[in-house]
Amino acid sequence: MSKVVEAKRGLRWTDWVFAALMLILAVTCVFLGNWQMARLAEKEALMGAVEQRLAGEPVPAPAAATWPSLDLDEWNFQPVTLTGAYRYTQTVTVFTSLADARGRFSGPGYWVVTPFLLQDGGTVFVNRGFVPQEMQEQAAMGDLHGDDPGIITVVGLFRPGEHAGFMVPEANMSDRIEWVRDPGRLASMVDPSLAPIAPFYVDLLAGGQGDLPQGGETVLSFTNNHFGYALTWYGFAVVAVVMLGAWMWRQSRQGPKAP
Repeated sequence: MSKVVEAKRGLRWTDWVFAALMLILAVTCVFLGNWQMARLAEKEALMGAVEQRLAGEPVPAPAAATWPSLDLDEWNFQPVTLTGAYRYTQTVTVFTSLADARGRFSGPGYWVVTPFLLQDGGTVFVNRGFVPQEMQEQAAMGDLHGDDPGIITVVGLFRPGEHAGFMVPEANMSDRIEWVRDPGRLASMVDPSLAPIAPFYVDLLAGGQGDLPQGGETVLSFTNNHFGYALTWYGFAVVAVVMLGAWMWRQSRQGPKAP
């Protein structure tokens, strides 16, 4: 009666190909983990820069001549001053749902966004603040303000324009309702003579208690999950190497033969 005994055998070329692919996978995971760590450093540097900007004094907003080459991220959350005049009759309302409000009002409502014609040329959309949903018509039709004022100076926070995703509906032109604070889309709802339009908008600071629109509601938050993502990729790399080692050990010991 014959019996089967276990004998070691060498790895076949297909085994080595599989091992190479697993090592490439592990290296790729390490690369992605390193990339996430680099993004983490960039995000932390950005957050530190924003804190410094918010603590600084307001500076004049960039002039219209600089807008085509302006680095919007370098200005994000910078306190700025604008000198010029509102065009209240061109106000647009942008739907939102305000949570964690600093002021009295929150929930579904609208940002009240009004073109501000700069004294030196060009127009910046100014987000004057939040109003509850039931006040949209009053905001759009001018009941919350008087006639267009003379030259004034306002202070707010510089914000890059928002971008509309493919699910965002078209603007409601008749009711003057938009869904994103995108200067390009907002420009299509105002008098063309206001061009050029800045590629950014400005959030006004808080006014008096109970004032409407309710300013000072800029959301200061940053998504920063890069460290968790990096750990995940590094974990995949470790798992790939451990599993490959175990698999190669088993493969090398296969190959039963009869004496």
